[in-house]
Amino acid sequence: MGIFKRNKKGGLADVIRCDLPTYLVWRWHPEGVPAGEGKRETAIRTHSVLHVKTGEVALFVYKQKDGTLEDAIVGPYDDTLKTKNFPVLSSLIGLWYDGDTPFQAEVYFINLAEIIQIKFGVPYFGVVDPRFPDFDVPVAVRGTLTFKIEDYKAFIKCHRLIDFDLETFKGQVNDALCRYLKEAVTKAPAENDIPLIAIESKIDLINEKAELLVKDRLNADFGVAVTGLDLSAIDVDKESQAYQDLAKVTKEVVSRKSEANVKDYEESLRIQREEAQYAAHMKTRQGNLGAYQTEVKGNVGVAGANALGEMGKKGAGEVSTGGCGAGFNPVSIMAGMAVGSAVGQNVAGTLNSSIAGANSVPPAVPTICYYIAENNQPVGPFELAKIKEMIGAGQVKGDTLIWKQGTPTWEKADSFAELNGSFPPPLK
Repeated sequence: MGIFKRNKKGGLADVIRCDLPTYLVWRWHPEGVPAGEGKRETAIRTHSVLHVKTGEVALFVYKQKDGTLEDAIVGPYDDTLKTKNFPVLSSLIGLWYDGDTPFQAEVYFINLAEIIQIKFGVPYFGVVDPRFPDFDVPVAVRGTLTFKIEDYKAFIKCHRLIDFDLETFKGQVNDALCRYLKEAVTKAPAENDIPLIAIESKIDLINEKAELLVKDRLNADFGVAVTGLDLSAIDVDKESQAYQDLAKVTKEVVSRKSEANVKDYEESLRIQREEAQYAAHMKTRQGNLGAYQTEVKGNVGVAGANALGEMGKKGAGEVSTGGCGAGFNPVSIMAGMAVGSAVGQNVAGTLNSSIAGANSVPPAVPTICYYIAENNQPVGPFELAKIKEMIGAGQVKGDTLIWKQGTPTWEKADSFAELNGSFPPPLK
């Protein structure tokens, strides 16, 4: 089908459409007539056919003395131009006349389905670590930006469609993008607590924050919607003097912190170990409380017997000195008998209570306590059954460090004989 057809009155009617395979904005002109050289590209004739594909917008721009007005047809549309589809045009010229009566308008096709991709590279720029502000380290950024037009009204507010050129537009977007990314990367160490020495490893976090910034800025400045921002690399110039000086200072600081952390960790382990040993000692002492009481009371009985002997000796001495010649003192003997009776009752009571306690409540069975290393800190104590339960839940693995009472050092969990068979078999 040709681009022209004759209407019943003998005038020329046009087929207004865009057949370009890829485009973002295209100004319509009749086929075979160079853009800007034919009058019919602005004098739209009645009975012309308009074809707008899905994902396209046909924008009719009317030039008026007091400004410009627009009518838009959003695809899909494939029909003869009708006044009812052009609210602005209807208010300007009323009903179209039958015959060859043109109206003045420029027609632009805007592609809402086209996704534009820009590969960008931001040259080296200075970034400072807020911890060490004296070192301005060169950093470069590379990646890809993709965007499209979603809101054509917002887009046409930002651009002169008559002189729109896609390559020029992409260059403008690229220049703005470089400014936005410099801002995002420069702020990243302070805003996200990232050491500049490790900024390359935090590319995912920086990408996420930068994409939010770029989306807002490009939408406001260019009327486009960002569909993706992919930072493929954040390059730090490791040959620069600033980077080497920063790396040296950072290494010294990290080394001092590591030494302090090791000392704190060792002290924590010592305290935990002493607490565990004390807890085990108290548990053993409580389990043997009956024997302990017997020992104490037995010592009291022995002390009483010794006292009885001393009293006997003293009584005999007093008789000898007093001149009676009998060798004993009745008063001392009576006192000794009383003490002996008390001692006997004390020992007997102790034995009876110990025997009764042994028959009624057995002493507690000593248990071994375990500790696991988690985030460089000892966690526990746990009994053996709890450790096995944690293995089953995946909280303790074969290479998890464990310490138990009686072991001099931390060992891997799978090296303990009592845990054999507790770990799941390796995947084949």
